[in-house]
Amino acid sequence: MTSQDSIRIAAALMSGSDGRVLLVRKRATDAFMQPGGKIEAGEHPEVALRRELSEELGIEVDPSDMTYVGRYTAPAAHELGRLVDAEIFRVAITCPVSPGAEIEEILWLDPNAPGSVKLAPLTRDKLLPLCVRD
Repeated sequence: MTSQDSIRIAAALMSGSDGRVLLVRKRATDAFMQPGGKIEAGEHPEVALRRELSEELGIEVDPSDMTYVGRYTAPAAHELGRLVDAEIFRVAITCPVSPGAEIEEILWLDPNAPGSVKLAPLTRDKLLPLCVRD
């Protein structure tokens, strides 16, 4: 695949004090994923993620509450034949979240026991393993 086949995104790994991970499902989709979204041309990934979290979950995140995790790629959940190229940040939040913008549903998932929840490939294969507790 070429770089035109990649979708550049910024996404958040957000965990509660109980270790559960916050996931979202966008309208007209069936897979849960980390909150976040596309990085606009010329936009820094951290700025993109803060914008997306404000739009999607109604929260304002201070940059000091964000820690860069790394860059990951995986097949796109809802665009056949494309990859997501994701800049991932751990984000500390203490406020409640609620679905906004294009978010249909939010879910706090135990990464040690995801059950039968349909997960985006990036979430399932790359990000949830980072959250599993021994």
